[in-house]
Amino acid sequence: MKLQKILNFAHSLLQSAISNGDIAVDATVGNGHDTEMLAKLVGESGHVYGFDVQEDAISNTRKRLNDAQLDSRVTLFTKGHETIKESIPKDSQPMITAAIFNLGYLPGGNKNIVTHSNTTISAIEQLLEIMPKEGMIILVVYHGHPEGAMERDELLEYVVKLDQRKAHVLRYEFMNQVNHPPFIIAIEKR
Repeated sequence: MKLQKILNFAHSLLQSAISNGDIAVDATVGNGHDTEMLAKLVGESGHVYGFDVQEDAISNTRKRLNDAQLDSRVTLFTKGHETIKESIPKDSQPMITAAIFNLGYLPGGNKNIVTHSNTTISAIEQLLEIMPKEGMIILVVYHGHPEGAMERDELLEYVVKLDQRKAHVLRYEFMNQVNHPPFIIAIEKR
């Protein structure tokens, strides 16, 4: 298949947005896969800030980073992503070139603990306020559960109303797949 799969496309967007020495945010660290990738992209002189409300997610990510010897490049917060501005040091905020969200629930975790549109939208607004021009926000939307469907609808309603003079918004999805395949919303600050 020549079309990129959803996560591959998300990663290619991040690779285009992040350079050595940049600051990146993993807004939902989960099991640490994206956090590890971001830590490699920012290099030794960059930094990653990771957020998750579940201690299991933070522990899983910390172990993955330790095993990869990337832990010194990452600061993890057991907090929701709606605390981005209050958690990330002020001098790092204007250097955030990219952020990724994997919405829904922790794979292999408690499926009753899910992301919600109100905190996600708050985090997006904070990032758009502090990021430089061409900062990239990637939302991977998993909507195959009732809360995910609600979050999807509310996020789509929010992003289509973003002023095109302030942000470009892209939706990338496979439209003919069954079982509510995930899709991407990418936001690039103008």
